[in-house]
Amino acid sequence: MSQPAQPQRRRALTGIKPTGTPHWGNYFGMIRPAIELAESTDAFYFIADYHALTTVREAAALQRDSREITAIFLACGLDPRRSVLFRQSDVPEVTELSWMLSCVTGLGLVQRAHAYKDAQAKNVELNFGTVTYPVLMAADILLYDTDVVPVGKDQVQHLEMARDMAGYFNMQFLGEPCTDEAGRWTGRGLKRPEAMVREATAVVPGIDGEKMSKSRDNVVPIFGSAGALKKRVMAVVTDSKPLEAPKDPTTCNVVALYKLFATTAEVEELSDRYRAGGYGYGHAKLALLEKARSHFEPMQERYDRLIAEPDTLEDVLVDGARRAREVALPVIDRVREATGLPRRRSAR
Repeated sequence: MSQPAQPQRRRALTGIKPTGTPHWGNYFGMIRPAIELAESTDAFYFIADYHALTTVREAAALQRDSREITAIFLACGLDPRRSVLFRQSDVPEVTELSWMLSCVTGLGLVQRAHAYKDAQAKNVELNFGTVTYPVLMAADILLYDTDVVPVGKDQVQHLEMARDMAGYFNMQFLGEPCTDEAGRWTGRGLKRPEAMVREATAVVPGIDGEKMSKSRDNVVPIFGSAGALKKRVMAVVTDSKPLEAPKDPTTCNVVALYKLFATTAEVEELSDRYRAGGYGYGHAKLALLEKARSHFEPMQERYDRLIAEPDTLEDVLVDGARRAREVALPVIDRVREATGLPRRRSAR
């Protein structure tokens, strides 16, 4: 008796911009949840080097940061045999689709993007790449017939704009939404993806107590030398209570960071020591440092090995781009046909 067909897994896509060294906030807020997607979806991950060009002006820095992001994802557990990891610029069809989308998208839509409005509010000089950023972002998503995109609540707008652009394209070139009565995609035009809104996660505080952010220079890098890590952890801001005084664990930045790595029982034990007194912030920082080292040590070893093998990293990205293009090329053929452009005749 033949075995029943297995249901096709939904395709999920996520990207990360290679600008600067990833930190604890990136790891807990984006990298680890993204890697976990591979357990339940057909996961695509891309290094958004085209997007980085809106701000990065050093070729060597872009290349270095792209390698570093690749090594970090692999070191943190991404399996390139089960998932597709690729560099955005290695799939040229994304810029072609971006142009097609720009031809059906009104200026008013892109001007409502958070990044555009924020830049205007701060009186930042805009380059056109920043203005059209949402269109390229939509192309990133729509090029792979993506089913779901993991986003935080503050990023839902980007996904909604991609859905809008797919709708504009389908209606203007095909005269229909390309869905059946139940709202299922018919295989024509562009598939409209759904948002996979991540549950709200606790804000990871930086060493100054504010949200951990590269722009504030208050980060603790995921990887680095033992000395550099210790220097950052020991710099976490606390109040001035002396060692012997009881302390409030619910308002302490050290405890907030400790919770990221520790079990509930371990957090309770540390909290009891705070309340009892006779336990200093220096002791707590050393406990945090030990927990962080224990968590990242196996990953650090893999990262050190990978970052020393740039050819291995390049092989992973090249193979990922090949597999990504296997999905992207039929989509481009489909949308070219819809617009009246000729199908590609060049060898693939």
